[in-house]
Amino acid sequence: MDMSFSPELEPFRQEVRSFFATEYPQDILDKVRKGHSLSTAEVRKAEMALGAKGWLATAWPKEFGGPGWSIEEQYIFDEELERAGAPTVTPMGVIYVGPVIYTFGSDAQKEKWLGPTRSGEMGWAQGYSEPGSGSDLASLQFSAKRDGDEFVLNGHKIWTSAAQHADWIFLLARTSKGERKQQGISFICCEMDRPGVTLVPIIGIDGKHYLNQVIFEDVRVPAEYMIGEEGKGWEYSTYLLGHERTSYARIGAKRKMLSDLKDIAKAALAGGNEALINDMSFVARLADTEIKVDGLETTVLRILSSVADGGAPGNEASIVKILATETHQAITELMLEACGRAAVVGTPDSASPDWAADPVTAYAPPAVSTYFATRAQSIYGGTNEIQKNIIAKRVLGL
Repeated sequence: MDMSFSPELEPFRQEVRSFFATEYPQDILDKVRKGHSLSTAEVRKAEMALGAKGWLATAWPKEFGGPGWSIEEQYIFDEELERAGAPTVTPMGVIYVGPVIYTFGSDAQKEKWLGPTRSGEMGWAQGYSEPGSGSDLASLQFSAKRDGDEFVLNGHKIWTSAAQHADWIFLLARTSKGERKQQGISFICCEMDRPGVTLVPIIGIDGKHYLNQVIFEDVRVPAEYMIGEEGKGWEYSTYLLGHERTSYARIGAKRKMLSDLKDIAKAALAGGNEALINDMSFVARLADTEIKVDGLETTVLRILSSVADGGAPGNEASIVKILATETHQAITELMLEACGRAAVVGTPDSASPDWAADPVTAYAPPAVSTYFATRAQSIYGGTNEIQKNIIAKRVLGL
């Protein structure tokens, strides 16, 4: 298999690379490189910079305001974004709910939500998991009861990523009960500042605010906030999850992390890290991880090539989810090992500035933060065990 890109795409790559070097907000790049958290205003600034260029909703077709890029162009853009160290585009809007809206939504919903989502002015959160419904998402109890021209929402959503930055949340809600638990679920949107919505931050082990619990108490939303048909939310969510699980791959980011890892290892060896010097298996494990990234990239390209017509990746996306999370975790483990004692410094938001004087400890804070955050990757979006069941049943037909 020829994995190289056509030479005709090189000018496009250089255009993207130049944009991040000269037009993209450099203060955002600097903050992300140091591992610091972005404020809501900074998230909006970063995404509106891409939106102004027409490069935020990169996978959207032209008819809905996307650039109409080929699969290869989308892939190159993602590579260059990650190579530049730019923050990952918040996926809940342009990757998750956007395609659901333009595929299943009404003309009025497309008019209301697609434009500001595509420009980066509107942020979204995803209301799927509940305190008693995580990997078994179909067991959710969050209710939406019809009352005239409104739905009344009640229940809790948890592990809601980036909800503190969101203007809207899309959720799965039970509107009726069917013979199967997947029946009677609807796909509904709601403003985050609507009366009755309460956001409770969940602080991670690294001290950062990634996650939230969102509580709904008699929250009234117009009936036209429901996307598609009542009771078909499970169908729409399955379509969405195919995009979500493929988006985990982030090949460019992993290659950058591998490059950083080699720099850390060189600095550690130069600094006399005896444990690393005497560990003959470190280089072998590093090489093995590089091979896994190559394998992940091949798998992603194969899946993307099969949906070049704009469809959803489907159940094969579960393969990417497993490979991507396990490979990412392996890289962060090697990073911590290379940092050695410097890894006890803590997170970027709490580390003292004088640590940056040492080449190893300068890498340690973001490495520690990434290590802790990555532990959850094999859980969220459906645990790796759930993904293996999907592969066995729906891909292999076992």
